[in-house]
Amino acid sequence: MAANAALLGPPIAAERRSWRRISSSGDPCLDFFFQIVPGATPATRVGELLAGAWARDPRATLKLVCHLRAVRGLGKADREGFYAAALWMHDHHPRTLAANLTAFATFGCLKDLPEILYRVLHGPRDEHKEDDDHPEDPRRPRLRFKRRCIDHAEAARARREKEAQLAQTVLSRYDSDSSFRLLYDRVADTFADLLKSDVEHMRAGENAKISLAAKWCPSLRSSYDRATLLCEAIARRIFPRESSQEYMNISEEHYAYRVRNRLRREVLVPLRKVLELPEVYMTACKWEQLPYARVASVAMRQYKEAFEKHDKSGVAGFLDEVRTGHARVPVDAALPHELVAAALKGEHDEAAELQWRRMVSTLAAGRRLGNCIAVCGLSGSGDAAKPPGAAAIALGLLISELSQDPWKGRVITFDATQQLHKVRGATLVEKLGSLAAPLRADINSRLNLQAVFDRILSVAIAGGLPKDMMVRRVFVLSDMELDDGGGGAWRSQDELNTIRSKFEAKGFSAPEVVFWNVGAPASTTPVVAAQENAALVSGYSKNLVRLFLERDGKLTPAAVMADAISGPEYDSLEVVD
Repeated sequence: MAANAALLGPPIAAERRSWRRISSSGDPCLDFFFQIVPGATPATRVGELLAGAWARDPRATLKLVCHLRAVRGLGKADREGFYAAALWMHDHHPRTLAANLTAFATFGCLKDLPEILYRVLHGPRDEHKEDDDHPEDPRRPRLRFKRRCIDHAEAARARREKEAQLAQTVLSRYDSDSSFRLLYDRVADTFADLLKSDVEHMRAGENAKISLAAKWCPSLRSSYDRATLLCEAIARRIFPRESSQEYMNISEEHYAYRVRNRLRREVLVPLRKVLELPEVYMTACKWEQLPYARVASVAMRQYKEAFEKHDKSGVAGFLDEVRTGHARVPVDAALPHELVAAALKGEHDEAAELQWRRMVSTLAAGRRLGNCIAVCGLSGSGDAAKPPGAAAIALGLLISELSQDPWKGRVITFDATQQLHKVRGATLVEKLGSLAAPLRADINSRLNLQAVFDRILSVAIAGGLPKDMMVRRVFVLSDMELDDGGGGAWRSQDELNTIRSKFEAKGFSAPEVVFWNVGAPASTTPVVAAQENAALVSGYSKNLVRLFLERDGKLTPAAVMADAISGPEYDSLEVVD
């Protein structure tokens, strides 16, 4: 075979064809699986898709809701989409939601339980809400300080009134709404049972058996506690009145005060110390004692500046251990686009580089995607560091590293000639730099998928590629709807047959296609559920790549969705109402 450079092949003129718009794959469950994208699908649309899927197959839909949240296995790690689905379930199937809460926590984390409760009470959080009460004013910092100093007593009174109002909201809802009461009791029972068990394990010296309930249980007087009164509910379950004579003849207020204090002093504080949570060491200013190997990937990224500031030598020592193989940097909850976005914004550091390398090696782990290639395209949003664009780039890079020669380290962009680009460099920053110009050039370019296949075929012929080295699967990654503007070419079964005929005429099998939506608020689908040699996925998670690692058998969108929710972790889910 010719040198790999020959794989760049001759230019091919782009063809423009009309795109047949398909509003549904024909399977409402598959529409839910494909059309929900983090940050792009509003809660109302999640509810619409969920209603259609539930009417079709409630149990499969319940699995898909959990798959939306799952941070491990083959899940999407779409937290906001999951919360929107949970609120819909509370409105339409509250008993099923309550019955599966404990299982839900295994797909995400225990923090999801108080968060769902909070949102049922107070509605979705608006993390990007602007403060419109005070327009920009050059004197604003000074005026703010003056306002803070005017009347501390008035501020304290306002806080007390707000807390009383929040408490009344919880109590009124609990008394009047049986569905909310069921959900509330289930959340409180779950935390109380876990914490009681964890205390027993701690006393027996069985620290490895301790759950993360103490980490995610609301702290006393935290925002969660004030908005839900969960600490009191949990404390009452762990320390009921009948558990001690001292509680028998005191008022409800005094009893609540005592058990809340015991929850903090005897349960949360000692358990959090055993768990070696970074926040415990940070609060106590014991930076040099931080066990960095136990710091989660999200916390590592969130606190990295604080770690560097207070314990630079400790961080350096930990990274040395990672480089020499004596320690591992956590990557379980890390998402590829987060690392790429940081690198594009100049915030990449050695820890992030080691996380990227660990991510690639963990996914590979003796398995490969085979002969695959990614086709990456960006919309005209102008900021590749934002999640959709960063996700297209990150997943494209990840796929290129997991592929096999001669396609390893190559991607195709959405420009008019569908050029193959060699990814160069040893570090993530260097690799991104080698793709900067091609990606800028293809912003808003229309994907001509027919031309992509023609390009792959011409490259294979020009390079004298053996049959067993032909691209087996093409991943199409974009934050645009694939039929946007009528520039696509994946029009019908006839076109599939045309592509297949072209490849077979040259002695090759036509590649399969994975349509991967990383940002478009999809209201259409490129193919139907039973379409052979095609798949539909969406989202930012690296876990979805696992669906295609050394995959054998017939590829259809329905089959891939079924594989995604086939793990044993889904067996305990049950539909109650």
